Amino acid sequence: MKARFTDEQIIAMIKEQESGEKTADVCRRHGISSATFYKYKSKYSGMEPSDAKRLRALEDENGKLKKLLAEQMLDNAMLRDINSKKW
Repeated sequence: MKARFTDEQIIAMIKEQESGEKTADVCRRHGISSATFYKYKSKYSGMEPSDAKRLRALEDENGKLKKLLAEQMLDNAMLRDINSKKW
């Protein structure tokens, strides 16, 4: 799924709202719902763009590691199953 906004754009939206602009105006201008804005705010509040890039890299790495772990667990289960059968 392609993200609609980059991390930098999301952080800029949050900073607009924090500078005193109304949340509804920010949401209307960027074409998002207030629920989406608050979801972004809960995830990215207090971050700088460099922090967001690092977060994205860590999430990607975490996903790859989880996939490798799942594959390894399947391999182990398959080997245990083969080993337990009587020849």
